[in-house]
Amino acid sequence: MPLDAFDFRDPRTQPLPDTDAFRAYMSTGWGPLDRSADVAPGAGSAAARHRASLGAELPGRSIVVASGHPVVRANDTEYDFRASSDFVWLTGCTAPGAVLVMRAAGPVHESTLYLPEPVGPGDEAFYADPLRGELWNGPTPSLRDWAAALEVEVRPVGELADALDALDETTRAAGADDPRLEHRFLRSVELEEALSLGKRVKDEWEIEQLRFAVDATVAGFRATAAEIPTSIGFGGERWLQSTFERTARTLGNGVGYSTIVGAGPHAPTLHWVRCDGPVLAGSLVLIDAGVEARTLYTADVTRTFPVDGRFTPAQREVYDRVHAAHLAALAQVGPGRTFEDMRSTAYESIATSLHDMGILRVSVDEAMSPDGQQHRRYLPSGTGHHIGLDVHDCARVNDAAYLRDLLVPGCVLAVEPGMYFHVNDLTVPEELRGFGVRIEDDVLVTATGNEVLSSALPIDAAGVEAWLAEVQGA
Repeated sequence: MPLDAFDFRDPRTQPLPDTDAFRAYMSTGWGPLDRSADVAPGAGSAAARHRASLGAELPGRSIVVASGHPVVRANDTEYDFRASSDFVWLTGCTAPGAVLVMRAAGPVHESTLYLPEPVGPGDEAFYADPLRGELWNGPTPSLRDWAAALEVEVRPVGELADALDALDETTRAAGADDPRLEHRFLRSVELEEALSLGKRVKDEWEIEQLRFAVDATVAGFRATAAEIPTSIGFGGERWLQSTFERTARTLGNGVGYSTIVGAGPHAPTLHWVRCDGPVLAGSLVLIDAGVEARTLYTADVTRTFPVDGRFTPAQREVYDRVHAAHLAALAQVGPGRTFEDMRSTAYESIATSLHDMGILRVSVDEAMSPDGQQHRRYLPSGTGHHIGLDVHDCARVNDAAYLRDLLVPGCVLAVEPGMYFHVNDLTVPEELRGFGVRIEDDVLVTATGNEVLSSALPIDAAGVEAWLAEVQGA
């Protein structure tokens, strides 16, 4: 917000005095503050490797990627800022209003990060601008601090316009929405695809971030499952949602996506992010949640729990069939396999179960044919996806490459088959209507197969029941 937009006379702003004496008084008497950049060890080096790999994919092309800006929530309040994943992958920086310029310089790229400068004592905006001033928002790293932490040249964002003007227009490739770029650049599909492909295989530093996110997520599930008995009579789905999200905020940056807590008839609703229903005794509760690390890498895990601690016979049959599909899908995750191998195996297992249960009234072969697909009524989603800085990572990779490129060590997938029987689905036996089951694990492709990063959470029915009894002290 520019200073002239801040109305000192508006009584709702509780205005500060607009006098020479006050301005003079506010400009002095301030001691030093810790302005060090909060950057995880190794983030700068990892980002440098990512820039080098991207530059090799786009030789001779100058690249511009922005972090983005906070979004207005209502009136003069904003949502919490979350930087562009592409920008974070290339810089390790999470600051708003920043822009990375990778200038093509022969066979390599020269990278410069443009950042807003701190608005501290001595600048009128320090106390007069509630959106930028440090009196309102706390200390901000200096450009020198950012440069040291990120291992990249850092310049004031005020110099960005001249830097963009100096780029050869024929070499430009821009990504991420930013008003400062719109009149100079068109978004580059080529760049977006190159970034998604570059993020497909995680390096060791990224894998460590994902391990942390998964471990924190396991802790969140443990805390949340312990509260299921309380949620029956108090708070319902919201109590469980807030329990997980409190843990996520304590251990990491927060949640990596909108938490899903679907109890009873809400469990079949794939994106039940309202989380505003009761938790009913005798039902199932499906929890799909992930902690985002402070480096912004996120986990994505789902478990389905019997609210009373033990599955009913009908619930157990469906759960066991989803578990079998999950194991079959996991067996297809490894080097030399494809994403499509995992997906088609999961679909076929679910279709076979639905046929055996008498729900799917066509053959499995017909259901699996391109002209059939009737099983998708009960599994309308996919059966997994890549994860990383985004819960649905590598989203700009074209469909053919996403499905059929061979998996290699360093790929990390979420694997998540399920069955969903809506309360008003008359094709389903009455005793099965109104519950859903999903099991989702985060899986790292290794040189010899795979590693289930979320294996600390049980997936078989007996293991789930025993685990619930342990965490709830039953």
